Amino acid sequence: MAQATARQEARGGTDFVRTMIAEDLRSGKHEGVVTRFPPEPNGHLHIGHAKAICLDFGVAEEFGGRCHLRMDDTNPETEEVEYVDAIVRDVKWLGFDWGEHLYFASDYFEEFYRLAEGLIQKGFAYVDSASEEEIREHRGTVTEPGRPTKYRDRAAAQNLDLFRRMRAGEFADGAHVLRGKIDLASPNMLMRDPILYRIRHATHYRRGDAWCIYPLYDYAHPLEDALECVTHSLCTLEFENNRELYDWVVENTDVQCRPYQTEFARLELDYTITSKRKLLQLIERGLVSGWDDPRLPTLAGLRRRGVPAEAIRAFAELIGVAKTNSRVDIAKLEYTIRDDLNQRSPRVLCVLRPLRVVIVNWPAGRTDSFDAPSWPHDVPKEGTRPLSFSGVLYIERDDFMEDPPADFHRLAPGREVRLRHAWVIRCEGVVKDREGNIVELHCTYDPTTRGGSTPDGRTVRGTIHWVDAAASLPCEVRLYDRLFSVPDPGADEDGDFIRHLNADSLIVARDARIEPAVATDPPGSCYQFERLGYFTSDSEDSQPGALVFNRTVTLRDTWAKITGRETQSAGRPDRRRRESSPAIRAAKPQREAATPGAATDLVSRDAAAAKLLEAAVAAGADRRTTHNWITNDIARELAGQPASRLRFGGVQLAALLGLLDQGAISTSSARDVLAEMVGAGGEPAAIVERKGLSQIRDAAAIADIAADVIAASPSKVAEYRAGRTGLLGFFVGQVMKRTDGRADPALVQDALRERLEG
Repeated sequence: MAQATARQEARGGTDFVRTMIAEDLRSGKHEGVVTRFPPEPNGHLHIGHAKAICLDFGVAEEFGGRCHLRMDDTNPETEEVEYVDAIVRDVKWLGFDWGEHLYFASDYFEEFYRLAEGLIQKGFAYVDSASEEEIREHRGTVTEPGRPTKYRDRAAAQNLDLFRRMRAGEFADGAHVLRGKIDLASPNMLMRDPILYRIRHATHYRRGDAWCIYPLYDYAHPLEDALECVTHSLCTLEFENNRELYDWVVENTDVQCRPYQTEFARLELDYTITSKRKLLQLIERGLVSGWDDPRLPTLAGLRRRGVPAEAIRAFAELIGVAKTNSRVDIAKLEYTIRDDLNQRSPRVLCVLRPLRVVIVNWPAGRTDSFDAPSWPHDVPKEGTRPLSFSGVLYIERDDFMEDPPADFHRLAPGREVRLRHAWVIRCEGVVKDREGNIVELHCTYDPTTRGGSTPDGRTVRGTIHWVDAAASLPCEVRLYDRLFSVPDPGADEDGDFIRHLNADSLIVARDARIEPAVATDPPGSCYQFERLGYFTSDSEDSQPGALVFNRTVTLRDTWAKITGRETQSAGRPDRRRRESSPAIRAAKPQREAATPGAATDLVSRDAAAAKLLEAAVAAGADRRTTHNWITNDIARELAGQPASRLRFGGVQLAALLGLLDQGAISTSSARDVLAEMVGAGGEPAAIVERKGLSQIRDAAAIADIAADVIAASPSKVAEYRAGRTGLLGFFVGQVMKRTDGRADPALVQDALRERLEG
């Protein structure tokens, strides 16, 4: 306990999970702490899993306990050894160790089966031979209790015989299921005789063809915890309704240990998709290169991009553990990455779009050198690297303008600029090709300004980076950005998240030049390219003589400006020449007007809109989200009229966005409320209550509606199962239509997929 208290104080406090565990130990409910991280090996881990990993392993370590790594591999149709290996690698990379406690649910199949026979013998489970449709119809609705099928009252001996024959492989898939015999009138529809086992004649990646019946998650998971004597089973909030069934399974089977389930909020990160199904869709359509694409939120992708494991752990600590779901600003993750990389990244010079510069007064044949510091003043490290200077240089093409505006403080004809660590130079002439493109600059240097000083006291306002033409190395630089152009790409009711892909999520600078100090560093080395950002040599593609660097994160949050996305003119490839993902551009031929940086007119031109933004932010709203709503939804409602005519202020707008962020209303309902606020004013909560717009988040109720929608469209169900997965949008739309747009879209999609793919 003393160790836990010290770590909590160092972290700045505790949370409800750690408070609960401390009380359980103090009261004697548990003598020690055993947690588990139970991923299903059907895909790669992502940033959301990282939060759970840090919590599961973190609390075990703090309280002197242990955490198990367990592969929840009960579905033979989706699981592969490749994913097991990836999960093991990712958890180790995050810095956690389970020692000898690596487990597989598939190792418990015999015990699961024995315990299921025990339930049958006690009269707590029965074999149901009804069809899937009949079982669904007999479950009832939110307002009507379920009805027994004609097989519910089979004798225990008959149930046991059928179950053993299911195990022996006598029946085809779907012929029978084993159901718990609980309560068909329960208000929790999960308790209405849930399915515990189903027949699946499929080869398991570990058990081969030894089994043809497989337990469902709600039966297997609590037993896994009980068999491993887990004390605290920490789950995300979507499993809150499952807790009653979790307890029933543990209490009615012959297990020695009694685990307890506790739910916490899952991680929902802006500009990110974490659904394994959607990530796989991006991969299969060629929109990203694979599970380790640096734009994906997978741990493999983050690692290849250059994100340190320590930064992810710091991020998990920063966002904390809460009881209610909310979206997290991705700027928090980027902050922890910058903070970590600043301490571990030596500084180097790299030019992304080289423009040749000839120093005309440089002595012929002379080469000079500088010892440039590798670390800034705020990092307690020492070290330098040599920079050569031979009179022919490369600077960023964007650091020169032939006819610059007044506030341009870099190089231009007749103007001076400092070269980082070197001299002050002055542009004396411009060389162009036949098409009028600038291909070379002629400059003079001031030999009295070595190191950038000006002994005569004259002012030189700009400093730019450069590399020596003779000594620098060619390299490829991949500028990764956010994969999506909107904060919540999965929020659309039609489920079409792909239309929000950011067409500029990958820009490749193939002709970049970098100083030679990095030539022999191993792949995966990280650097700060001065003025450009933090970069990592690609762990797969970078080789001596063919260097490849990935941008991990920019030097600052370029998406946080009120007026939209800030242009990083230094080192940014020209839009006409830059390369981006062709598959993404094909998937999204036209850029959305609502993306950051495009829809900025209202805030920038209307003082009342700018004032509304600041007032809403002061009232607690997220700046970027508020800006998006003002420049898109409010602008649309105003239809060209000034924002001064609005009948509400920043406090009301913040309240509306708060309801949306909390999941109390859907996006479409929020827009309905906004329309009334624009027309007549009013408080958002009162409008929601009066119009009955509260979002439906009852998973059981949504599941029931989803079942009705599926039953009403058998031909489309057949098409979906034959491979037309795009029809999911049709089914989502039907459910949303039946609920007047009030159903939680995420729960709708989960319910539909469970029935369409189950």
